[in-house]
Amino acid sequence: MSFDDTIIKTTGLTKHYLMFKRPEDRLKQMIVPRLKRLVTKTPDNYYRVFEAVRDVNLDIKRGQTVGIIGRNGSGKSTMLQMICGTLQPTSGNLSVGGRIAALLELGAGFDPDFTGRENVYMNGAIIGLSKAEIDARFDTIAAFADIGDFIDQPAKTYSSGMYVRLAFAVAINSDPDILVVDEALSVGDEAFQRKCFARIEEIQAKGATILFVSHSAQSIVKLCDRAVLMDGGEAILQGNPKVVVGQYQRLINLSGEAAVPVRAQIKAMDNDAVTVEIDAVDSHNNDGDTVPDINAATADIMDPSWFDPGLISQSTVSYESKGATISGAEILNAAGQRVNNLAVGRRYALHYDLHFTKSQKNFVVGMMIKTKEGVDLAGSHNRRMKAQKGLTDPRIIASVKAGETIKISFDFRCVFRPGPYFMTSGVMSAGEVDFLHRLVDMLAFRVMDGTDPSDCDAGLIAMDSTLRMSHD
Repeated sequence: MSFDDTIIKTTGLTKHYLMFKRPEDRLKQMIVPRLKRLVTKTPDNYYRVFEAVRDVNLDIKRGQTVGIIGRNGSGKSTMLQMICGTLQPTSGNLSVGGRIAALLELGAGFDPDFTGRENVYMNGAIIGLSKAEIDARFDTIAAFADIGDFIDQPAKTYSSGMYVRLAFAVAINSDPDILVVDEALSVGDEAFQRKCFARIEEIQAKGATILFVSHSAQSIVKLCDRAVLMDGGEAILQGNPKVVVGQYQRLINLSGEAAVPVRAQIKAMDNDAVTVEIDAVDSHNNDGDTVPDINAATADIMDPSWFDPGLISQSTVSYESKGATISGAEILNAAGQRVNNLAVGRRYALHYDLHFTKSQKNFVVGMMIKTKEGVDLAGSHNRRMKAQKGLTDPRIIASVKAGETIKISFDFRCVFRPGPYFMTSGVMSAGEVDFLHRLVDMLAFRVMDGTDPSDCDAGLIAMDSTLRMSHD
């Protein structure tokens, strides 16, 4: 999709709040400084400044879907409220073009004494719809909300889920130029959430601009063309959703002083470099010198897998080590050869070294395979695996001492349809409460075209299905 022009632009967008330690300090601030200025004395301040949003620069194109992610209190919602016009910035410039439909908080704009029907008309008018336009859309809105006879009951009788259903139904059926969604999709059952995502995809296809705040990494990566990482009121990273989400996941596991150097590293990243598409892994030149001849590479073995040195993950995120370090990760085929181009139906093994800098007991090692959009496809860990014949039960791992290194090997069958994938692995302490180390997207690999024994299958998993048909 191409993005023609800018629809939202912020330059130095800032929002400050005055924080008073005691209620009487607010009154003092109103009176005492004025009196001191009258007698030419330097006034005292009885407040401290809290910077909810600080110096945010955004340039959002028409038709883009932009995900905003960050820890609690990072300024995400405050920034959206300024964009929607419900808050005025303290300083900076903000320009917005087009009709905005916003779902900022649960039931915002609803009158609890009005019925659902009356609230639809009131909210529609606030968005900018005429009565005739609401009349024409009402049945669609009511059907999407699916709250039955409650549509004619006072909103104060609604559950929280019914509130958000109706509010969301109004917002997305107003044909907005800009749709703003702030964590609203976390409410409701799975069927309703899927319906919301499907409707958002329709709005995307029509060329609307979407601002989407969520703590769901997969939702951000799946829905968005671009992502913004907010922290401490600042937009510390912008660009490819997968890269931005990876850095968010790295940051969210830290707190206090431990987060300071990591935050500084993320902030120092080149935003332009982050915009490089990870899809390049999928489109890596298969005709270049780096690609060996498949037939030559497999002359001695009946396995079409091979290794492409140019197929490298550009989105690797390493968690800070807390007693262990993962290194030397590679995928081996049945002949023990290093590969990153896999064939459907063949067996492979993920190998890596796990070095301990602190003594541990009953630790957990795991792996996960994800799509390029960040969707978890399949994974495992030693608490679920049974021992192979003649080998130690992996569910029972003896204690390790500081300085020891363990060889880890996950054997798996490639059941994925052709395309690019990413491998993540981690080790957790006893009780699975914290990562000792984790490497997100540590390896990129490709499942090759032409190796799927079940070409009739669709989707991401090769089901190797069969079909039988017969007359009655």
